[in-house]
Amino acid sequence: MFKRLSNAIKWIGEHFKGLLFLLILFVVLMPSAEAPLKKPNLQEIKLFGPIMNAEKIVKQIEDASKDPSIKGVLLNVNSPGGAVPPSIEISYAIRNLQKKKPVIAYASGIMASGSYYSSIFANKIIANPGAIVGSIGVIMESADIEELLNKIGVKPQIVKEGKYKEAGTPTRKWTPEERAELERLTKDTYKLFVSDVAKARHLDINASENYANAHIFLASRAKAVGLIDAVGTLSDAKKELEKTAGVKKAVWKQKDKLESFMQKLTSQAMFQMQSYFYGLKAELQY
Repeated sequence: MFKRLSNAIKWIGEHFKGLLFLLILFVVLMPSAEAPLKKPNLQEIKLFGPIMNAEKIVKQIEDASKDPSIKGVLLNVNSPGGAVPPSIEISYAIRNLQKKKPVIAYASGIMASGSYYSSIFANKIIANPGAIVGSIGVIMESADIEELLNKIGVKPQIVKEGKYKEAGTPTRKWTPEERAELERLTKDTYKLFVSDVAKARHLDINASENYANAHIFLASRAKAVGLIDAVGTLSDAKKELEKTAGVKKAVWKQKDKLESFMQKLTSQAMFQMQSYFYGLKAELQY
């Protein structure tokens, strides 16, 4: 009897992590008794953390566009921005969605740089009173680690073709020609950003100094310069979407519990890591 008990305890000890994982899965995936019986007619899509890849969120936007039961979408934004291409991918996906059904963008924390670009084609932009909005600008940065490499005895070896192929390298100081090339690229990207903001928000592009040029605004001032439409809470944004979508009784689409759980963990990890890695590479970022 004691031997059987000892074997059982030993087995539990050896498989404890697996059993714990199964327990977490059971709790996360357990169906909720409060789950709505009706089909959802509104959907919230969250844009949280640095924008480095647009694939998942663009898929959510496209799926919402194709779903006839979804009458409107709330884009909940809390992001400092990110790389240029994925920010544009999200922005234009929202533009296409807005042609079919209303989109309300809500700044729940930070709606700046690339995340603001992602939101500009929404029907309306509403921001929390304490939200930070704007930072319409482009940056390219890279450390010059030449002295460090010399101290530790590391000498880069490079084979290249093309005068500007090494532009943006961190292994030495940029040449005047390389800097001019990168500045030209940055200016062209900035012009695209400002042009899209002016078109989407119906602003005077000749007065872009008032709302662009990387100015950072609190919600009330962002409204004054035309970057957002209203200051309010998440509840206000949801009510505005219900009104715009013509929904009498809102039924919000619920995410898979495991997916929500993993997304929350990922978002928290990304926010913690961004201060260390965000902006270290020599690439264009919003």
